[in-house]
Amino acid sequence: MAGLEQKLLEIVQNINAYLSDYILIVMLIGIGLLFTIKTRFVQVRCFGEGMRNVFGGIFKKDESKNGISSFQALATAIAAQVGTGNIVGACGAILIGGPGTILWMWIIAFFGMATIYAEAVLAQKTRIVGEDGEIKGGPVYYIRTAFKGKFGKVLAGIFAVMAVLALGFFGAMVQSNSIGSTCEKAFGIPSWIIGIVVAAVAAFIMIGGVKRIAHVTEKLVPIMAILYIVGCLVVLVVRIKYVPQTFGMIFKYAFTPQAVIGGSVGYALKTAISQGAKRGLFSNEAGMGSTPHAHALADAKTPHEQGTAAMIGVFIDTFVVLTMTALVVISVFYAGDGVLLHGAVEGIDKTNMAQLAFSKVFGDTGGSIYIAICLLFFAFSTIIGWNLFGKINFQYLFGKKAVIVYSIISIGFIFLGSVLSNDLVWELTDMFNNLMVIPNVIALTALSGLVVAHYKKHKK
Repeated sequence: MAGLEQKLLEIVQNINAYLSDYILIVMLIGIGLLFTIKTRFVQVRCFGEGMRNVFGGIFKKDESKNGISSFQALATAIAAQVGTGNIVGACGAILIGGPGTILWMWIIAFFGMATIYAEAVLAQKTRIVGEDGEIKGGPVYYIRTAFKGKFGKVLAGIFAVMAVLALGFFGAMVQSNSIGSTCEKAFGIPSWIIGIVVAAVAAFIMIGGVKRIAHVTEKLVPIMAILYIVGCLVVLVVRIKYVPQTFGMIFKYAFTPQAVIGGSVGYALKTAISQGAKRGLFSNEAGMGSTPHAHALADAKTPHEQGTAAMIGVFIDTFVVLTMTALVVISVFYAGDGVLLHGAVEGIDKTNMAQLAFSKVFGDTGGSIYIAICLLFFAFSTIIGWNLFGKINFQYLFGKKAVIVYSIISIGFIFLGSVLSNDLVWELTDMFNNLMVIPNVIALTALSGLVVAHYKKHKK
């Protein structure tokens, strides 16, 4: 069994290497540049508007009968975005590609803000309302709008299958895997027990449908973000003399990563960029086609309004939460005479790197417990958000009556993730995430004129 798992891991790693090193980078940066140029930097020009749309609606109650409020939609999207990618994923990227990987994540996120604006606008404009009043929307609907006939149906079907696998099944495994491993280290509870508890609580919330998920995420997201940011600030205050050097290393090693990770200049630079693209995608999800499912459900005044709110989700995810992780880890392990300055060290990996970094300030037990609690919040919120997105696509493929089958399978995957190999779980999730991008970006490109026309009409 171990040999079969290792063989499967190698195959998936080879597929991911090709996708992330070539196709993914070109498509993500390309589509981000396209919408950035065509909207004349919507992520800059409408940033303030987006902040007002988001934080002006925090205390508004949901009055929508079938959908959810704009803020609840964003909270659900952020719940899906802010997960293990912001802690475990960021640590893995830094370990493999060096501190400079974070700069490439920032670049991906900056252009991704324009991409996610387009995704949210299209999700709003192409959503439909069923006979029962249920709102349906997401990439499958704007793919069918972009391409009529058999091609559109096939492309939408491919996306839906990838979304179910990436979000509802394998994505849930990544999150529960991280919860199980960190809680086992922090509290000594076997990961399989953690898996059972997480699966049971998730099932209770998900059975309540969109409304219950939205009510949970709008309360959970602000709490988990504040809790994590405050802890990071405490570490950075203690390590304050290393903070300037930390920022300097992010920029320096973005272009000379071989000094940290070894290898030739070309190989090291390619590794840093590909890690930034791959983990950047997994973290903020711009261009992947996941968060449009939440934005489609929003009871927004205009698609533009929800588009600007969606941009803030990427900003919070990458430029705030993920950056905090990066600064803490780099200031501890790389700045000064950091132990990782000259390459990897045995005993430090992506699953325990953040815990070890916080332990420098909070103590061994305190650091492990703190990260375990934060990761529990992050990963659990992602599980319920991704489950909703997967369910929307499963329902598109097989109809509403088949949703119960999806729910049972997805709960099983949540438990399985707590006991399976970490590397295989991550690689499988990366592969299906990457494959989701292709049909989504094709449709975004085809409908770019519609997005730009809507943007220009609104600005007039």
